[in-house]
Amino acid sequence: MSDLSVNYFNYFTEIEEHFQRARGTSLFLLSPLDWALIESWKNSGVPLEAVLRGIDAAFDKWRTKRSRTQMVNSLAFCAQAILTETQRLADAGTATTESRPSAEPFPKDDIRRYVEGNATAIRTTELIDFTPIANSLESIAKDIPTDLEALEQHLSALEQKLIALARVRQSDEQVLASRRELDNYLRPYRGKMTTAQLSMLETQFLDRAVLEAFKLPRLSLFHLR
Repeated sequence: MSDLSVNYFNYFTEIEEHFQRARGTSLFLLSPLDWALIESWKNSGVPLEAVLRGIDAAFDKWRTKRSRTQMVNSLAFCAQAILTETQRLADAGTATTESRPSAEPFPKDDIRRYVEGNATAIRTTELIDFTPIANSLESIAKDIPTDLEALEQHLSALEQKLIALARVRQSDEQVLASRRELDNYLRPYRGKMTTAQLSMLETQFLDRAVLEAFKLPRLSLFHLR
């Protein structure tokens, strides 16, 4: 598998681990907002180097404050610093979306178990018939492709179908609750992100909320742990 394919998945893992190290708490779990934010950076082409530098810059600034009564509990705290580092790399002409090479991220047996498990979880959902999606997942599990980027695109397309079907069955109360949670998460950071970033982040956050409401799995390989 190419370095590009490996780096495609390492982007998420390296940001998570770097944030945990900067925060000084390796057991800290990223929130749905954090994962959505990483997705928005990846989809926008923000270089990994800019994200890592931005995290360091944000924590360096936080540590110089005389009063640090609150811990940093979200990657959103680093959003402005990451935008600054992205611009600096672009101005210097050194921006790159590649990360450090590493070993193959997912053995085929792990992928097969992951896809089969998701198919089973989808079939057990009683409120909505996801049989076609479950059938597709079972077909994938029988012959795992070697091209993980192509596989990820296929799984992402199935996930979008899953979300679309589930969203139709959401109640008004569920939609409102998700919107309120999103607003609570984003309120401290709205002035630090662009309109495009906020829009992408909102979409990804609400997609996650739909899946969680119906106890449906994420299908992307990013969630194979």
